[in-house]
Amino acid sequence: MSVLLETSVGDITIDLLVDEAPKCCENFLKLCKIKYYNFSPFHSIQPNRSFQTGDPIGPGSKDSDGGSSIWGVLSKQTAKKTFRPEFRPKLKHADMGTVSMATAPSPDDPDNRLAGSQFLVTLAQNVEYLNGKAAVFGLVVEGFDVLEKINTAFIDDDGRPLKDIRILHTVVLDDPYDDPEGLTEPPSSPVPSQAQLATVRIGYDESLEEENDPEALERIRREREARAQALTLEMVGDLPFAEVAPPENVLFVCKLNPVTQDEDLELIFSRFGKIMSCEVIRDKRTGDSLQYAFIEFQNQKDCEQAYLKMEGVLIDDHRIHVDFSQSVSRLADTWRDATNSKRKRGGFGGIENLERRRQYRGEAGRERDRDGYGFIQDPEAAKKRELESKKFEDNFGNGSKKPVPSGSEDRRRPRERRERETSYHDDRWRRDRSQSPRRERRDRHSDGRYEQPRRERNRSRDRYRDDCNRRDTSRDRYRQEHRGSDRRRRD
Repeated sequence: MSVLLETSVGDITIDLLVDEAPKCCENFLKLCKIKYYNFSPFHSIQPNRSFQTGDPIGPGSKDSDGGSSIWGVLSKQTAKKTFRPEFRPKLKHADMGTVSMATAPSPDDPDNRLAGSQFLVTLAQNVEYLNGKAAVFGLVVEGFDVLEKINTAFIDDDGRPLKDIRILHTVVLDDPYDDPEGLTEPPSSPVPSQAQLATVRIGYDESLEEENDPEALERIRREREARAQALTLEMVGDLPFAEVAPPENVLFVCKLNPVTQDEDLELIFSRFGKIMSCEVIRDKRTGDSLQYAFIEFQNQKDCEQAYLKMEGVLIDDHRIHVDFSQSVSRLADTWRDATNSKRKRGGFGGIENLERRRQYRGEAGRERDRDGYGFIQDPEAAKKRELESKKFEDNFGNGSKKPVPSGSEDRRRPRERRERETSYHDDRWRRDRSQSPRRERRDRHSDGRYEQPRRERNRSRDRYRDDCNRRDTSRDRYRQEHRGSDRRRRD
């Protein structure tokens, strides 16, 4: 025995527990059969708990009577609007999609609870507070995705959805009960009444303008993307927090003439108020102006006046563009310094040298200039590195001698000397070998019987060269050690 509920957000199929709760199932089946639930609103949604429906008009309307049982609808008697449902101890709200009749204490006996037409469906597992207050009579077997949509719907403080969610049709798939006297099944679904239409705030079939407006959708997409990027920058440490706002007393000036200097801008903009800093951003390698600058005023009011008055002004034959700065690099640097000052060992990783090795910053440790607007690399540090690189190339790039430290002897020979000594020893070895009476020339023997293998020749040549080098080294060392004694002897 089951019933299909066609709602404005999807279909829900409910299996009824006719053996455990026969009276509740009969009441629910017959109400669905006469289309009593058509256009009933989902008036109370508690996220991750349950939702309630079954009142044809809704409890928020003055015309609502809270709903009636099938026997009250047929007899039109007030006493039969409610009935006593079955409470089974083994039937509990343990699973998501448990269907139960909503009950209220009897005015005559508070220990007894009465039900009418309203019912609840759980949106989570183990909703224990409903046990003993709502009578379980069915389970949802299909349409759990619809339950998720209902669970995530936008609601007001009373739990009512901002956009209507309603039961559109009810279809009885299997009915084991006989129809009570006076029950007539309508041939088609009835039209919503005026009282039901009066409770509509935003219709379920009404499309909002923002949903169809491409500009609004693009604006929402950009806002989400901006929030995601800000969160990423916060995670990597470039921003102190994702909701950081740029300072309101800093101007961004662009389209400058390359010849315009910091002092020129400061002199021009100082008529609006006191300037804390004025900086033209320059290339990190060449030092040329990038034709934009940041000007920080002491007061926000002076900054606004400069923004209103200086747009399009001609400076050094260039019409500048002025806007409020969106850079937060100075705020991030200030926050980073304050955070590091609280650390005992310094640095983001606990080691002071770690901050100096952060090459993507391009700045030299704690001695860098914190007043800059997000320089990729400190110009002074870049020039220093260029001078060191040029000095290294002058010393070693052209084959010149490496400067010998004072008081020590360089054991490595310069390249030219090594090449000259190698060439000298090779020629000497070939000459001695060709003049040796114990060796025969290869060209005297066409069959090559006396030809020494190539590997053996190379080994012999290398050994000879090492012997010559060893003798030269010993001789130089002897002269170095006895240089003073020889001079005294000559004296």
